[in-house]
Amino acid sequence: MVNVYEPGPLEGRLDQWPVLAVSGALEVRLAETDAEVEAAQRLRYHVFYEEMSAVPTPEMREERRDFDKFDSVCDHLLVIDRDKVEDDGQPAVIGCYRMMREEHAKEVGGFYTAGEYDISKLLAARQGAKMLELGRSCVLKEYRSRAGALQLLWRGIMAYAARFSIDVMFGCASFAGIDPDAHAAALTYLHHNAALPQNIAVKALAHLYVDMDRMPIDQVNPKEALRDMPPLIKGYLRAGCYIGDGAVIDRQFSTTDVFIYVPLDTMSERYRSRFGLSN
Repeated sequence: MVNVYEPGPLEGRLDQWPVLAVSGALEVRLAETDAEVEAAQRLRYHVFYEEMSAVPTPEMREERRDFDKFDSVCDHLLVIDRDKVEDDGQPAVIGCYRMMREEHAKEVGGFYTAGEYDISKLLAARQGAKMLELGRSCVLKEYRSRAGALQLLWRGIMAYAARFSIDVMFGCASFAGIDPDAHAAALTYLHHNAALPQNIAVKALAHLYVDMDRMPIDQVNPKEALRDMPPLIKGYLRAGCYIGDGAVIDRQFSTTDVFIYVPLDTMSERYRSRFGLSN
């Protein structure tokens, strides 16, 4: 059973409400200290660079942390296993997500996503909407087959979104590898079945653009296409997400990225209820 904490009169005060949900020994909370942010960065390094095929900078390799200029202005969502203790005596961080609101993006010159996609139409069409960029999601391998860790991350995101009255969530989600044809059916399915409305069309930057329409749609088996998608992308689809135009090959992370757009006001009722967003 997942217990979700309500903000009540402390809405908007991260320092007074760090724990967002609890399930058994697992809890999802916001990082409060530099040490907790560094624990998330070490987890990201382990998953992205040691387990997967990302290529670290020399500085990252030396410190065994994944970091960039955005970390200092983001809020970091952590899943902690209170039964698993690290060498420093602190509970282990076994999952994380990075979240950036628009006012914080302005401090570093814009959103991370803008390095891969032209999001100008989105920002113009939803001017005045409160936006939240999601990224750097990962879960320790031994916890990925358990529903609890991923569910807690989603619970945490939705609690955070409710606290700050977020209208729109967006970011990049990834397929493993840099060969888009290895995911031809899944990419084609997304291109034809989840495209963004034209008034908020987001398109991969011209020099990075990779066509997602890679095979005749009548040759795509929807069940097989969905089966090929990473759990995170399937979760976004179930939540009613839209997909941008074009994929991007991220050679540092050895991934094929797609743009994800989740308008919370039109999220499926099933997910609104699951995450406590129903009226």
